[in-house]
Amino acid sequence: MPELSPNPWEWSEPEWRKIVGRARAGRPLRPASWPGGARCAVTLSFDADHETIPLRDADQSPMRISQGQYGNRQGVPRLRALLARHGVKASFFYPAVSALLHPAEIRGVAEEGHEIGIHSWIHEANTKLPPGVERDLTLRAAETLEKVSGQRPVGMRTASWDFSVDTLAIIREMGLLYDSSLMADDDAYELLDDGKPTGIVELPPEWIRDDAVYFNMVRFSALRPYTPPSAVEEIFRAEFDGAYAEGGIFLLTMHPHIIGHRSRVPLLDRLVDYMKAKPGVWFGTHAEVAQWCKDNAAV
Repeated sequence: MPELSPNPWEWSEPEWRKIVGRARAGRPLRPASWPGGARCAVTLSFDADHETIPLRDADQSPMRISQGQYGNRQGVPRLRALLARHGVKASFFYPAVSALLHPAEIRGVAEEGHEIGIHSWIHEANTKLPPGVERDLTLRAAETLEKVSGQRPVGMRTASWDFSVDTLAIIREMGLLYDSSLMADDDAYELLDDGKPTGIVELPPEWIRDDAVYFNMVRFSALRPYTPPSAVEEIFRAEFDGAYAEGGIFLLTMHPHIIGHRSRVPLLDRLVDYMKAKPGVWFGTHAEVAQWCKDNAAV
């Protein structure tokens, strides 16, 4: 296909249909029921970015880097303790550089039965990379995570959910079970590639169910945290209540250096208590949820 015009109104129908058809949502994969006859699935995830956000931006500021290190020193230990207390397994998505900086952490997380997922090399923006670089970095990241953690990743989440026009082909080449970067539904669905089923499960996240949009701050910008923990807890509960009412998935994305602060961990503790108190709630890792959906889709 020839190079696209910079003016979208000049695109032909085949051109805009091709764009829309990349990594399209296919058949829904919501099962008739969850393991043990549960009504709803809950899957918690933590993007252990740590120091990679400033590194990605070529920011050498010790202050910014220290904010990321907080995730390793305080955030992850608190979260691991919380998960152990509740008997819940979660999915931890690591940039490879985070794993190399904190090998004992990722090994400990894996040894406790949590899932390790791919989350880029150094939190790079895929859509800004030269051709071919995304594939190289993703393959290297998967190898690094397996070597450091002892666990072979079966799923990935692109950094900042920056899913490029090449990402799906890389996922297919790697033979991954699932992706968790796209947002076409509330519940799991099969990814289509140019209209053709891929067999890959998409576990859709959403900015509404992400701690960073409520709590993040960048000093030299207009980005300031504006939401108290109680309000975030109210939003997350409402999202869970909707998933519970519909018999679907509640997928929550968090970051150790953000949710791991003293004033914020309690909201997650209360949220897990709230969800566990409901009858018929199954907690699974992303890999467990994706496999169950793939094997037990109602249609």
